[in-house]
Amino acid sequence: MTESAGNSDKGGDTAVSRVVSDFVNGLSNEHRMLIVLKAQLYDGTWEPMLDDLRNRLAGKPYIFKLANRIKDDIERIEQMQKFEAEHSIDLADYVDLS
Repeated sequence: MTESAGNSDKGGDTAVSRVVSDFVNGLSNEHRMLIVLKAQLYDGTWEPMLDDLRNRLAGKPYIFKLANRIKDDIERIEQMQKFEAEHSIDLADYVDLS
């Protein structure tokens, strides 16, 4: 699942492309799943997904283990969101969504 979805030119110059490639290759399965969910369920944007997770986390009662996973997912999303903004890319263009 580390293959590009055919848009390896995104990001401009070779240095940026290499940074993106290295970042994508280092993503965990959890990170990749969040990218797939963003693309397929949240119209390709992070904010509605973050809002949804935060709303679920704020709801009472909740299962502690699930709450920890949601916090981890929020951190993963914020990390990937920052990377996308810094490099003007959409990680969904670089991760197999099938």
